[in-house]
Amino acid sequence: MEKNYRASTGVDEFYYGVLDPTGTAIISGSIERIEFAQTITVEMPQEAVRAYGDNRTAEIAVSAGNISVTGAFHKLPIEDRKILLGLEATAAGLHSYGSEDTPPYVACVFAKTYEDGSREWVGLTKGIFMRPNINAQTKQENTEFQNDEISAEFMDREVAGFTKEKSVVFAYDEVNTTTKRDALFQAVFGVPYPSTSTTTTTTTAAV
Repeated sequence: MEKNYRASTGVDEFYYGVLDPTGTAIISGSIERIEFAQTITVEMPQEAVRAYGDNRTAEIAVSAGNISVTGAFHKLPIEDRKILLGLEATAAGLHSYGSEDTPPYVACVFAKTYEDGSREWVGLTKGIFMRPNINAQTKQENTEFQNDEISAEFMDREVAGFTKEKSVVFAYDEVNTTTKRDALFQAVFGVPYPSTSTTTTTTTAAV
C-alpha cells in the first residue's frame, strides 16, 4: 500500500463531552461542538533518560511528560466556558470565576483536514480545561478580530480495543470515508458521530 505524504491544511469539527463520573457510561449527556476552531496544539513531550556504567551509556529509557492542549477559537461561547470550566451562574445570567471552581473531566475530538477532503481525527481521552486570560484591545484604524484561547491538561484512560490506558487516539479517513471517524467517536465518547440522520460508512478503496 502506497504511503500518504500529504500535509494537513486546516482544522475543523472540535467536539467535547463531559465524562460520566459514575462510570456507567463514557460521557454524561451529549457531545457538544465548538465551531470556528483556528489552531489546536497537542504537546506530548518525551525525554530520554540515560543510565551510565563503565564510563559509557548502559541503557536508555523514555520518560513521558504531561500532555497539554492549547486551542484558539474565533469565539469561545459562554455556554461552553460554563461547562468546560465548571463555572457558577446566577438566574440573572451572571457567570463567575472563583477559587473553588471545579472543572469536570472531559474528552475531546477534532479533525485535521486535507485539501483532497480526507481527514485525520484526533481524540483526547480524559482531561480538564483551565480558565483563560481575559484580554481586550482598543479598536484602531483597521478592525482586527481577537480570538479566544484556552488550555487543558490530559491523562491516560481506558479505551476499548487497547490493552493499556491511552491519552491520545487518532485515525485517518480517506476522502468520502467515515469508518475510522465513527470508530473513534465510539471509543472516545461511547456515542456515534453526531448527525441529523443515521451515520453511514462508506468503504472506498484508497488509490
